[in-house]
Amino acid sequence: MKRIIISLFLSILMPISVVFAYTDKVYLGGENVGIEVKTDGVLVVGLYKINDFVQNSVNPGDYIIEVNGNKIISIEDFASEIDKDDDKEELDIKIRRKNKIIKEKLKLINVDNEYKTGLYVKDEISGIGTLSFIDPTNDNFFCLGHQIGDQVDDIIDISSGSIYYSYITDINRSSNGNVGEKEAVTDENNKYGSINKNTDKGIFGKYEKDYSYKKLYDVASKKEVELGEAKLLTVTKNEEIKEYSINIDSIDLNDSVKNMMFTVTDKELINNTGGIVQGMSGSPIIQNNKIIGVVTHVIINDTKRGYAIFTVNMLEEAEKE
Repeated sequence: MKRIIISLFLSILMPISVVFAYTDKVYLGGENVGIEVKTDGVLVVGLYKINDFVQNSVNPGDYIIEVNGNKIISIEDFASEIDKDDDKEELDIKIRRKNKIIKEKLKLINVDNEYKTGLYVKDEISGIGTLSFIDPTNDNFFCLGHQIGDQVDDIIDISSGSIYYSYITDINRSSNGNVGEKEAVTDENNKYGSINKNTDKGIFGKYEKDYSYKKLYDVASKKEVELGEAKLLTVTKNEEIKEYSINIDSIDLNDSVKNMMFTVTDKELINNTGGIVQGMSGSPIIQNNKIIGVVTHVIINDTKRGYAIFTVNMLEEAEKE
């Protein structure tokens, strides 16, 4: 049966050996967190038709970084430049497309004396996830196990971001073919840390609260991970972190993200959530009293099953410049 998966970012002269000096102990997470990031420029997430006209100079996934010679940080900046434009026919823009800077013209369309661009845009993205662990050697936190995404497929470029205190108010249960989700309240006056990286192996940043009360765990190497029983930690009610039983079904030492396939076996978790729900991304997994990885994806047509990434792969990614 085909699996449908959803996520809950060369040297040509001589080979170079890279040694990652990451920590061998981390403080365990498991709590729900609110997540908010600011995009690095105004992100185009879609196009719409205006009187049969569709923009052809900008694509979803582009970042508008300059209009008429002025830097653009937010949607407010973008709208201001449209208002200030003299002829309101077209704008001189700079966009960033897959790390290339491109100059373009953006046509404006007058509809009932309102000037439209035909673009759906965003300058921030918010949601919830699970705090995975904290590195005590540098106070770095790790969340999600995958990138923050939106309607576009690429890893979103961020300028800044934060994680906040959050608690669960309800669960929309998963069923095969329909992935549920955690419902939560986030307190933006209670900031936990600042995000500085959005990668395909998770979001990372500096933790700014005390975490000395948390439990310290050894980090398992890839070869220490075993098939069989393990525990995942997550929140399904209020702010209570609980352990739930899972089974590690298969291990892939070579994939960069989908390193373990697992099945939820815990009856309580299955009854409460139907298996894996959105918001569980980042939930840490413990085996033989070591942290082996974190939850990353759910299999849509079998929501008791999902994927996880090795802890060491996240730590290695954080070491990269």
